[in-house]
Amino acid sequence: MQNTSLHYDYLILGAGLSGLMLAQALVSDPYFKDKRILLLDKSEKNTNDRTWCFWSENTRDWDAVISKKWERIAFKGENFSAEIPLDSYSYNKIEGIDFYESVFRKLRASKQLTFKTEAFQSLTETSEYVEVTTSSATYTAGKVFSSILSPERLKNQTKYPVLQQHFIGWEVRTQEPVFDPEVATFMDFTIPQRGNTRFMYLLPTAPNKALVEYTLFSEHLLPDEEYEAAIEDYMEALGASQYELVSTEKGSIPMTAYPFEKHNTRRVLHVGTAGGWTRGSTGYTFTYTLKRTSELVAFLKKETNLNTFKIADRYRWYDKLLLDVLYRKNELGASLFTQMFQKNEIAKIFRFLDGTSSLKDDLQIIWSLPKKEFIRSFFGLN
Repeated sequence: MQNTSLHYDYLILGAGLSGLMLAQALVSDPYFKDKRILLLDKSEKNTNDRTWCFWSENTRDWDAVISKKWERIAFKGENFSAEIPLDSYSYNKIEGIDFYESVFRKLRASKQLTFKTEAFQSLTETSEYVEVTTSSATYTAGKVFSSILSPERLKNQTKYPVLQQHFIGWEVRTQEPVFDPEVATFMDFTIPQRGNTRFMYLLPTAPNKALVEYTLFSEHLLPDEEYEAAIEDYMEALGASQYELVSTEKGSIPMTAYPFEKHNTRRVLHVGTAGGWTRGSTGYTFTYTLKRTSELVAFLKKETNLNTFKIADRYRWYDKLLLDVLYRKNELGASLFTQMFQKNEIAKIFRFLDGTSSLKDDLQIIWSLPKKEFIRSFFGLN
């Protein structure tokens, strides 16, 4: 027998980026004012456990939590380097703790949402509701939105290539003013590639303070010592002889065109990376999560079968081609991205990566990349 006190209209599994954006969107929309919502996460979300960066022409909705904006970025390749003005765009950084505190202030003001810190254990779907069991209780809900990605989901398939965007980042404070706080280094491929796609990512917030991140787009992760040694070498090359390690971050984001949404059911829908809301070719999540959240909220006002929520656009096909090239020839990444930035305007690149570009712009960008390998991927040649 269903316990009505433990029953909710919507249950959101995970208070990460996608879960919190969805929760905020639901409680902010009068259409859902009568819905009872439960948000579950094993963590209180009270630590600065990560950062998000995104480019945008309009940051009004996020200005209160953006910790730093850059209006210029640097790109560095073997035969091409440039400092690029972003014109109408800015590149923006949000600290995890600032995002959490901002969203939870809005959620706490809502009487319809309950947040509980309990570890998820299992999920069972019936014809009438979904039963979710945690370390503390069992809940039922009419619909569940889950950001939990099962590792086996990608391991047990061979049709779609899977790379990882993996990194370790150090926030450092130097004795010398070695950074330009007005320029973010988007990709620096001048470091040793060692048969992979490897670059440094540098976000300076002061002349003596920056996030320095060693990032790879490749199939396999490295021992921590290799990332750390690369950062140390990069700091030495910058002329930072003495520096303090303020904080660290570490992550691995799957890069794939795998259709995660095929695992959605009538009452369970996957969101975030688990739902294919991460741009497969770049690993960027913030803008894509905003876009998908808006689409999902509009969908919920019209539809009841979550299985009919689709992510089908030409950008997934582009991602599949690019990822196939990088999967077969991972050492080409530096050349591929260098040609993209050398031969195209930055606004056009941003629109392409955001999934808002015209077909004409898409073709121009794709044509600027290594043609031989993309033709091989297009025809499925090894």
